[in-house]
Amino acid sequence: MAEPTPADVDLLVIGECVADIVRTPGLPDRPHPGGSPANVAYGLARLGRRTALLTQLGEDPYGELIRAHLEAAGVTVLTDGQDVPTPTAIVTLDPTGSASYEFAIDWTLAPTPTPRTRHVHLGSLASVQEPGAAVARRLLREARAAGATVSYDPNVRPGLVGERAAAVAAVEHCVVLSDLVKASDEDLAFLYPGVPVRDSAARWLTLGPAVVIVTRGGDGAFALTADGEVRTDAPRTTVVDTVGAGDSFMSALLATLDTPRPSLDALTTALRTAAAAAAITVSRAGANPPTAAELAAPDGGPHG
Repeated sequence: MAEPTPADVDLLVIGECVADIVRTPGLPDRPHPGGSPANVAYGLARLGRRTALLTQLGEDPYGELIRAHLEAAGVTVLTDGQDVPTPTAIVTLDPTGSASYEFAIDWTLAPTPTPRTRHVHLGSLASVQEPGAAVARRLLREARAAGATVSYDPNVRPGLVGERAAAVAAVEHCVVLSDLVKASDEDLAFLYPGVPVRDSAARWLTLGPAVVIVTRGGDGAFALTADGEVRTDAPRTTVVDTVGAGDSFMSALLATLDTPRPSLDALTTALRTAAAAAAITVSRAGANPPTAAELAAPDGGPHG
């Protein structure tokens, strides 16, 4: 696939795709497109943003499924050209419905030319799993040097990040390179056990970002800046599942903010919009983020 011209890309997302495979004894496997960065790219495209995703996909059925899913929303899919299997997460359900997990996820991103863009987003395992994480961080530095802004969501997967100290070092490296960082309270609790979540977020603010945002599930979200703090509640909704909620929040946040150093009023509006997007997503099954029309609807769009 030809790379897009600079004018074609508003946002470049860097990170992994994962085929989530639900396996139930006696039934065919049910694969679903997944991976936090892929979900963010998908959500951005559904909100009308010209988005490219730099990732790794195999020339296999799972890779074809994920590519078709992303391109159907308008995402331009870019790969590093390596012939690697598409990452998978196998979810096995026993007769009682209890789940066990088996992951096959490698991140070996090779140095790759990227389209020029006004903003680059990095997320999840792509920021901590070597050797690809080092390449991803280099791409962030190059993007900043070219004038792009940067956002980051660690979206920590405790069972996959390895030793905590190494994970913290990798995450903080990315925080330093970013203009805006979003993390969940669970992310911060894992990275800094025993430290109040707000204290961890405030320390991140001293590392360089203009904005640090913390999501708290049903308790809403807050954002810290040098000018002060703003908060938003989570909209009331019926929760079907929480798959992809944080990614929808991230997509809507990036789609709403046009500057790396927003005013507190603009940041409050962006938080409310992002929380509304997450509420729509949790109200229906799977990582199914809202379209721009749904998000703009007076009632927040259909919730079912």
